Amino acid sequence: MQKKNLGITIRLIVMNFLQYAIWGAYLTSMGSFLGKAGLGPQIWLFFATQGFVSIFMPALMGIVADKWIPAQKVLSLCQGIAGALMLALGYYAMSHVNLTDGAYVINENFSFGLFYTIYLLSVAFYMPTIAISNSVAYNSLEINGMDTVKDFPPIRVFGTIGFICSMLLVNFINDGNGIQFQHGYSQFFVSGILGLVLCVYALTMPNCPTKPKDAENKSVAEALGLTAFQLFRQKQFAIFFIFSMLLGASLQITNGYANTFISSFASIPEYANAWGAKNANALISLSQVSETLCILLIPFFMKKFGIKKVMLIAMFAWVFRFGFFGLGNPGGGVWLFVLSCIVYGVAFDFFNISGSLYVNENTDKGIRSSAQGLFMLMTNGLGASIGTWAAGKVVNYFVYNPQAAGQSGNWAGAWYTFAIYALVVGILFAILFEDPEKAKKKAEAQKA
Repeated sequence: MQKKNLGITIRLIVMNFLQYAIWGAYLTSMGSFLGKAGLGPQIWLFFATQGFVSIFMPALMGIVADKWIPAQKVLSLCQGIAGALMLALGYYAMSHVNLTDGAYVINENFSFGLFYTIYLLSVAFYMPTIAISNSVAYNSLEINGMDTVKDFPPIRVFGTIGFICSMLLVNFINDGNGIQFQHGYSQFFVSGILGLVLCVYALTMPNCPTKPKDAENKSVAEALGLTAFQLFRQKQFAIFFIFSMLLGASLQITNGYANTFISSFASIPEYANAWGAKNANALISLSQVSETLCILLIPFFMKKFGIKKVMLIAMFAWVFRFGFFGLGNPGGGVWLFVLSCIVYGVAFDFFNISGSLYVNENTDKGIRSSAQGLFMLMTNGLGASIGTWAAGKVVNYFVYNPQAAGQSGNWAGAWYTFAIYALVVGILFAILFEDPEKAKKKAEAQKA
């Protein structure tokens, strides 16, 4: 590798590491703090918010980066605002909680509306940076004569490594009151500081020129991927996008509740000293390790089984992801938690990547980008938002609402409900969605 290419590669590795370390500092552990602070029934809202803002904010900030402000500056601006607000979130939490029985509990002066609004605005400016940082990376590779398809994936892997490192950091570090960052407000300070670091660092990246004034301009509808809605006229695409939304409902469930669930075992004498109960984030980080490794398996599985079967493998992997959580415990059953983390890589990667390939291979070039945007809208936008809301209803019924459920803390009931949901979705997909390769052969046979 040329010295020049090595230099830009290292710079992009640092950028991607920070990009996802910011997210990893709180995404899998925020639920634990909320639960311990007495906001367990509202956990779903915080994670649904990420899906909701993903419906429109990435596209809007993408338009800004395309037309008016270079992408690296938009990245810096968004990270600066998101990071400052995350610090404000941590400060507000610190100022309005009391230490009770080894946990932070909100006091009577706490305003949920203000706390949530600060979080909402921070996330609204962070979520667009995922796509914008990719644009900065692609531009940097292209102007240095590098191949984005070949050279970007190894760089992107360091984003997941950054995510894992943040998870482990907030897991193993305690604050001045002896509380792990993963269970307290300190996780927000870690995320905010990293955000401000990337705010400054982004300004050092190569310039990403905006489009010339006489260049073709995208409408807001095109940028949001709305032009691709014409694909719903095709039965197979309509089925695919509907199931993308249904499967997208599973994406944020374990991010929102896994840490809270595993940490809850610490209150049970039998598991109080179990390593897993004390180090939920470290245990969950195996999911991200699996995610990284499973990407390498996709070419083999795609060649061996085809797109539909790979999608089905992902759907049934979600059944095991949730089922193993329901069966396991951090003591003698910790191996079931480990298995759940291992299958997560299959559940997450196999559908997201195979689904993206399906869209790419079965749409015209003129709407291909819009179609990819629609796929993301259905999975990470609508699917994640609706799914997290529904998951909140399930968890609140089984765990946080003993008057209705008749049994407080029945986490197993919640996980089995999610597993049954994923199983039903998988079975219906197997019945209703026609294998693209068989459909293609059938179409060719009809023409002949």
